[in-house]
Amino acid sequence: MPRVLTIALLQISPTGTLAGNLAKGIQACRRAAELGADIALLPEMWSNGYALHGRPVEDWISEAIDTDGDFVVAFGKLARELNMAIGVTLLERHEGGPHNALVLFDRFGERRLGYAKVHTCDFDVERHLTPGHEFPVCTLDTAAGPVHVGAMICFDREFPETARILMINGAELILVPNACPMEINRLSQLRARAYENMTAIATCNYPDSVPGCNGNSTVFDGIAYLPDGPGEDGSRDMCLLQTDGAEGVFVAELDLDQLRDYRGHEVQGNAYRHPELYGMLCSGAVEPPFVRPDRRVVPMPERG
Repeated sequence: MPRVLTIALLQISPTGTLAGNLAKGIQACRRAAELGADIALLPEMWSNGYALHGRPVEDWISEAIDTDGDFVVAFGKLARELNMAIGVTLLERHEGGPHNALVLFDRFGERRLGYAKVHTCDFDVERHLTPGHEFPVCTLDTAAGPVHVGAMICFDREFPETARILMINGAELILVPNACPMEINRLSQLRARAYENMTAIATCNYPDSVPGCNGNSTVFDGIAYLPDGPGEDGSRDMCLLQTDGAEGVFVAELDLDQLRDYRGHEVQGNAYRHPELYGMLCSGAVEPPFVRPDRRVVPMPERG
């Protein structure tokens, strides 16, 4: 029997309160478990429903919570009860400014991954957040066997380096909590990240009842070609799931054996690269012309 990982995207709208979001998130996770999910993913910053815009900064910063607080811990307990991994998202309390964060629990309720959004939207209110410093990958125990999982959050998807590093770090599946309109160009970004890295990518957005969002949550399996694929040279559509704008819990089945076999012989991912030529991408020595010289990012200090 092929090893199949069932992924649930919880495309649900926030309630306006932390307690309400906890209750609704738990209800959605229970529905995901009823649908046979091995892993459930919430949209971006579920703890406060990504309620940043049009509010005084000090108001929404005060809503930051701890990753070892009651809200997050409740999802860990639920993961163990349901025997299902859960990716919970939050505005995380952090010295110097909150993180836009994800905590991934395995089916035993153990924390396997903590990720803070690296590419915060510094052109907008997210400039008040503290960006993360790394792209970790964990080994997640599932009923389908161990799966190597990483994460990127919303704007992270717009930087090919994010998914590339996650792939190099071993990711087979990338989870993407999201909170923005998923139109054709952003959907194409996700398709491209899956294609070029031979990595499955599951994105959970808010439904169209949330201002500035439109659903269109997706799962791309990263398998662009199969011997019996319908297109030229066996090409196929990598999209396993694309939702509409409605609120709901949606599932897709990822064939892990098929993905691993594909990664073992195809030409994308970590094959045929020339990293010795890519130094200028990370040297910080890029000279003009620069597309937006006023938006160059100062390199982060080395961490001790």
